[in-house]
Amino acid sequence: MDAEEKTTPRQVNPSQLIQLVLFVSIRIIINTAYRMIYPFLPAFAAGMGVSIQQASLALTGRSLIAMAGPAVAPVADRYGRKIGMLLGLGLFTIGVSLVALRPSYPAFFAALVLANFGNQVFLPAMQAYLGDRLPYERRGGVLAVTEMSWSLSFIILVPLAGLLIARLGWASPFLFLSLLSLLVLGLLALILPSDRSGATADQTRVGIRKGIARVFANPVARAALLFSLVITIANEIVNLVFGVWMNDAFQLDIAALGIAAIIVGAAELSGETAAAVLVDRVGKKRVIRVGLAVTSLASLALPLLGESVLGALIGLFGFYVGFELALVSFIPLMTEVSPQARATLMAVNMATLSLGRAAGALSGSWLYTFGFWANAAAALALNLLAFFLLKRVRAGTGED
Repeated sequence: MDAEEKTTPRQVNPSQLIQLVLFVSIRIIINTAYRMIYPFLPAFAAGMGVSIQQASLALTGRSLIAMAGPAVAPVADRYGRKIGMLLGLGLFTIGVSLVALRPSYPAFFAALVLANFGNQVFLPAMQAYLGDRLPYERRGGVLAVTEMSWSLSFIILVPLAGLLIARLGWASPFLFLSLLSLLVLGLLALILPSDRSGATADQTRVGIRKGIARVFANPVARAALLFSLVITIANEIVNLVFGVWMNDAFQLDIAALGIAAIIVGAAELSGETAAAVLVDRVGKKRVIRVGLAVTSLASLALPLLGESVLGALIGLFGFYVGFELALVSFIPLMTEVSPQARATLMAVNMATLSLGRAAGALSGSWLYTFGFWANAAAALALNLLAFFLLKRVRAGTGED
């Protein structure tokens, strides 16, 4: 039985609400720069006069830079959350502005790397900021709302980026994002209170090496990071091949695959919304277990449901709802695992998620050579392992 009891969270105050709206807006902008590359990669490549393979190298560079995030993100533990967020958003702004100022392949490559690196710095600082100011019993709903920016970016700004490309050229979304990021950077500097002097003496003394060493010396933090790694691999080994699987099984055209992508986006938003509503009221671990159970059942059912298009879409919807529910509900628990090095742990967690996506991508394609059932079985096994790891994760307050 979890120590965490059901609660009825209080509403955020007006100042916190303004900050929350700003954080969600910033993350929608950042996530748009990340997500728009996939559907419009051919247009970007054609505009730059390079091959798809060359353009894809920029995505590889973007993924690799995520591993460097923990080297810089801990500045938020040492110098304050606001400084960390401004640094991260500033790096993102510089990145997307490069293409706006000089549309070219080198600028595109640098933009993707810098933009993602900025996100690796901004996001842990933002999560640590909310962790510092919101009581644990009502932190989950607010953090889940910020995570809705992932699906909202795909719904709101990614389609707009497509319209801009069609009318104004391949570099136009970067100009648009650079203007938006400059605006929110100014708002962040004006609205967010300085927190450097408010940091605890312990936080101020935490250097980068000490912060990372503290994270890996904590057995609960290690279990939490392993949990993130395992569920991300489980998700990615299905995420990587579901389009190929549906095409192989049903010979779907591009339009039909697009509908499948919409189903995935709807599932992501549903999982994030459910987490925002339930995580503080029902309890973090309870909701995480529900998410793991849903995605495990979907993994078990997918090969069977895959006899029809409708069945495959239902299975995929359940798989992605469960994953988002588990992952988003895990974030507030993670923010309380090591409060003295909160931003550092969240930065290491982001690098862990990137490592999980990379490992899932490598293993997912290999597993698919045996058939989609192998991907589904591996996802099921990894999610069952995640149940075991979750038992070893607890909040620093002693609550589950």
